[in-house]
Amino acid sequence: MALLTIPPRGRLALLPLLLSIVLLARPAAGAGTGSEFDDGTSPKFPGCDNTLQKVKVTYWVDGDERSSLTGISARFGAVLPDAASDDQKQRAVVPSPKTGCAKSSAQLAGSVAVAVRGECTFIEKAKAAEAGGAVALLLVNDEDDLQRMVCSDKDPPPNIGIPVVMVAKSAGDKVQSAIGDGAKVDILMYAPLKPSFDGAIPFLWMMAVGTVACASVWTVAVVGEEPTKQGDVSLGGEENPDAEVVELQTKTALVFIITSSLVLLFLFFFNSSWSAWLLVFLFCLGGVQGMEYVASSLIVRLCQRCREAKAKLPALGNVKVVTLVILPLAFIFALAWATHQNSPLAWVGQNLMGICMMILVLQVVHMPNIKVATALLVAAFFYDIFWVFISPLIFKKSVMITVARGSDDGPSLPMVLKMPKEFDSWNGYDMIGFGDILFPGLLVAFSFRFDRTHGKDLTDGYFLCLMIGYAFGLSCTYVGLYLMNSGQPALLYLVPSTLGVIVLLGAKRGELSQLWNAKA
Repeated sequence: MALLTIPPRGRLALLPLLLSIVLLARPAAGAGTGSEFDDGTSPKFPGCDNTLQKVKVTYWVDGDERSSLTGISARFGAVLPDAASDDQKQRAVVPSPKTGCAKSSAQLAGSVAVAVRGECTFIEKAKAAEAGGAVALLLVNDEDDLQRMVCSDKDPPPNIGIPVVMVAKSAGDKVQSAIGDGAKVDILMYAPLKPSFDGAIPFLWMMAVGTVACASVWTVAVVGEEPTKQGDVSLGGEENPDAEVVELQTKTALVFIITSSLVLLFLFFFNSSWSAWLLVFLFCLGGVQGMEYVASSLIVRLCQRCREAKAKLPALGNVKVVTLVILPLAFIFALAWATHQNSPLAWVGQNLMGICMMILVLQVVHMPNIKVATALLVAAFFYDIFWVFISPLIFKKSVMITVARGSDDGPSLPMVLKMPKEFDSWNGYDMIGFGDILFPGLLVAFSFRFDRTHGKDLTDGYFLCLMIGYAFGLSCTYVGLYLMNSGQPALLYLVPSTLGVIVLLGAKRGELSQLWNAKA
C-alpha cells in the first residue's frame, strides 16, 4: 500500500484498542408486531393476563414536549390504545404519600398518578390510585430498569380499571422533578405496535455487506496495487520500521477477547457520561484516520500527480499536500459530528466515519490463514454468546446490552452503523456493531488475497463464496430478530456462514492445508 499518509506507527498503535472496542458494540434489536417484554415466562391468572407491552410515554412541561420515555405495562389493569390521541393527554400529579400506598391527600381526579416503587404491592398502588380518581398510574422504578408487574397465584383477581405503566428511575425522575418545580406536566401513554416490515434493515444490510466487499478489494481496485507481503509485521515478531500491515497471530485472539472483556466490565460498572465520551473521542480519532486514508486514496487514484506533491513544513519536514488538505477537513467533520450527535442527521456522519475507519482497519490488519481466523472468530463467537446471554446469570442483567444502551446523561456508544426507523412509531434506529462487520471482514479480505496470490478467479476462488456466505448470515440474523423478537448476537450466524463455508469448501477442493497454513 503506497498511500498511507498518516505515519504507519501512529495507525498501528491505535489498532489493538480499536479492534477491542468494536467488540463492545452489540446493540439489542427487535422486530415484529409482538411485545418484546412478553416472552411467555411471566405467569398469567384470571384478571391478570394482559400482554406485557412496550409503552411510549410522551410528556409535556408547561406545554413544551420533551423526549418520549419508554415504559412497560402491567399484567393487570386497562389496556392502553395503540395510537396516540390528544384527548388522552392528562395532567400528571404526584400522590401524597409518594409511594401511592394509601389514600392521597393530593387531588388525583382525572390525572395520571406518578408514584414511586416501594412499601406496598403494585396492585395496592393501582387500587389506591383508582380509588382517588386517577385515570392511570405511572410507576417509577427504584432502579434504571423495567420490572415486570405480574400477579402471584395467591392474589385474587385485581379488577383494576385503569392502565398501569412502569418507567425506569432515571426517566421517572425527570417527570417528578418537573412536577416538584411547580411546572404543569401533561402525560400521554400508548402502546404502538411495531410494523411487520422494517424499512431500515435492507439499507443497513447493504451498508454492512458493501463495506466488507469494498474493503476487501480496496487495495487492488482503488490503491491500484497487488497484495504483497513486503513490509508486513507479525504481532509478537520482529517489527520492520517501514511496516504498514499488522499480521494477526493465533495468540492475538486471546489478547483481544481478554482486553475487550475487561473494557466491557469497566464500562458496565462505571457506566457514566465520561466513559461514553472517551469512546466517542476514540471513535473520532479512528474516524479521522479512516476518512483521511479513504479520501487520499481516491484522490491519488484520480490524480496521479497528487501522489508526489509535497510541502516542506518546519519541524514536520516533507508532508504530502493531499494530507495537508484532507486531514484538517476530516478533523473538522469529526468535531462537528461529536458536538451535534443529537441532530436528526448525525447518523449519516457516524456511518461515514465508521465505514472509512473499517476500510482502513481491513487494509492495515491482515489475517494470514484460517488457523488464525478460527481462533479469532470462534473466540469472538463465544464472547458474544457469553456477554449477551450468559452474563445475566452472573450480573443479573446482560452486560453487553447494558453497555450498548449507554448512560442516560451521556452520548450513545458510536461503534455501530445505524439507520433510522422511519416507519416505526418508536422511531429509534436499527444498528449493527462494527465487530459484526470487521471480524468476518478480516476472513473475507483474506479470501480475496488468497485468490489473487494463487491465481484464482471468482468462479474457482473463495472470495465470492464468502461474500455470499456473509450476506446470507447477516440475513439470517435479521430473520432471527423478527422471529424471536429479541436481541441476537450476529456472530452466532456470521461465523458459521463465513468460517464454516471456507473450511467446508477448502476440504472439498483438497486445499484445506493450504488455507490453514497460508501466508496471504
